[in-house]
Amino acid sequence: MATTQMPKVERLTPTVGAEVLDVDVDRLLHDEALQQAVMAALEESGVLAFRELNIDDESQVAFCRKLGEVRRWEGQQIPEISVISLTPENPMAEYLRGTVEWHIDGTLDQDVPMKAGMLSAKIVSAKGGETEFASAYAAYDDFSDEEKERFANVRVCHSFEATQRSSYPNPTPEQLADWKQKGGRERPLVWTHRSGRKSLVLSSSMDYVVGMAVDEGRALLAELLERATRPERVYSHSWSVGDTILWDNAGLLHRVQPYDPGSRRELHRTSLVGTEPIQ
Repeated sequence: MATTQMPKVERLTPTVGAEVLDVDVDRLLHDEALQQAVMAALEESGVLAFRELNIDDESQVAFCRKLGEVRRWEGQQIPEISVISLTPENPMAEYLRGTVEWHIDGTLDQDVPMKAGMLSAKIVSAKGGETEFASAYAAYDDFSDEEKERFANVRVCHSFEATQRSSYPNPTPEQLADWKQKGGRERPLVWTHRSGRKSLVLSSSMDYVVGMAVDEGRALLAELLERATRPERVYSHSWSVGDTILWDNAGLLHRVQPYDPGSRRELHRTSLVGTEPIQ
């Protein structure tokens, strides 16, 4: 299938998000020019919404392979598809409870965070369950020149313990010991990308600022996160069955709004393997 007509793309907010119109699954799979246009739009807008695309799992994986290497997940029925659900039978359910906090995937447990992710809605919740996105590029661009200089060399320690604090405000000694065993890693606050663009590495895994008093550093990180995710800087996607979202994990923060696990909300995710370390 060959075509030169580029899709219509409409911005969703001034800082993040765009909707791709009049594109079907067949074109996604077979139009190479469209695939290139999608990646260009993703670089510009950070997250792309394809409403009621109704893509099946095999086509989702095939399309993502057109964009890069696809991660495989152990224990999943289709290794390239991770099922996002809080139902008890999902072995990932407990881990997924933490995704209500703003985060960038891979800040804690990956040498190279994933490049991008695709989510498709199979079952939606009647209330809640929106997925929200904020641009980490725009968060950096919002800095004054003085702030850019001040934060240029700041480093932050990320830990598994930090990801658990909001869910377990009064942990047992056994929980604390288990969390600490999982360790952590140090990241720069400002990520200088190969493209020359800069973004902030803000995530629920942030623990403390290296070289600052713990309370002072945590207050700073909370302030920066609040600034980056002000309501007017966030795209919130209210899911309908068949919707698909593609987002730039390296340049965006995301989270899910709380929802009733009894709704059996289910999204299917494909992840593109990262190509760029945080530096």
